[in-house]
Amino acid sequence: MKVLVTGVAGQLGHDVMNELAKRGYEGIGSDLAPEYGGIADGSAVTEMPYVPMDITDAACVERVLSGAAPDVVVHCAAWTAVDLAEDDDKVEKVRLVNAKGTEHIALVCKKLSCKMVYLSTDYVFDGQGEQPWEPDCKDYKPLNVYGQTKLEGELAVSGNLDKYFIVRIAWVFGLNGKNFIKTMLNLGKTHDTIRVVSDQIGTPTYTYDLARLLIDMIGTEKYGYYHATNEGGYISWYEFTKEIFRQAAALGHEEYREDKLTVIPVTTAEYGASKAKRPFNSRLDKSKLSENGFVPLPTWQDALERYLREIGF
Repeated sequence: MKVLVTGVAGQLGHDVMNELAKRGYEGIGSDLAPEYGGIADGSAVTEMPYVPMDITDAACVERVLSGAAPDVVVHCAAWTAVDLAEDDDKVEKVRLVNAKGTEHIALVCKKLSCKMVYLSTDYVFDGQGEQPWEPDCKDYKPLNVYGQTKLEGELAVSGNLDKYFIVRIAWVFGLNGKNFIKTMLNLGKTHDTIRVVSDQIGTPTYTYDLARLLIDMIGTEKYGYYHATNEGGYISWYEFTKEIFRQAAALGHEEYREDKLTVIPVTTAEYGASKAKRPFNSRLDKSKLSENGFVPLPTWQDALERYLREIGF
């Protein structure tokens, strides 16, 4: 099986490429850069072919995908800077990446009759209530530009293809790039008090674990919509932070101990408005994974422990 992966310079694309290599699949990485040499911390993706591709350029997508002739495209590339997406001068760029770029890929996948995996987000919903969102729910009501453009990407995939997996994720962290865990660990080194939002509820997603699931999926024909985050129960960002510091302290980093670092829970309103509205309810119902024979992701607590060790903490 030949798999082309977009966005390999990002957290998920990096891990998907490594998972393909582990299983002996033929992987082709792509991203904007003319060439790709691993990531800044020295952890290189297993040697596989790489081809530059600008997904906003329809002719480029046609040329690259037709030349590669993959059996599957795993589309990880996206505009994910949620607040920046709200700037008036960025909206059309975000739409070009998340919506039109995805459509360009879907149309060529249709022509090639290959499978496509599209990574989406709980931001396609309005984030209200307390019930977990079900994967086949069509009650779309994005709160911000990022969510709206990711929804447009979903519709481009489902409207053009039959052989697709639309996988919604939330609260992503991985080895490559910035994420909430790294931000909190850095703040904990320089502050003795940190305020963290406690009224936004969801579950983290470790890209290492997600990559395994995605490669499981593409070997099947169980197409459709899925939700995939780590197990372990729904939590707030505040509760996540507390566990990050607890595990960091247990690994010998004294500065994160409770008697040295105070974490204060605050509401979204108290924390202060960001440019983009954030969902209060990011709970995702993942039961469809087991129903279709896929192995759920490990608990987020376990994922966090493995991640801290992976980054050498």
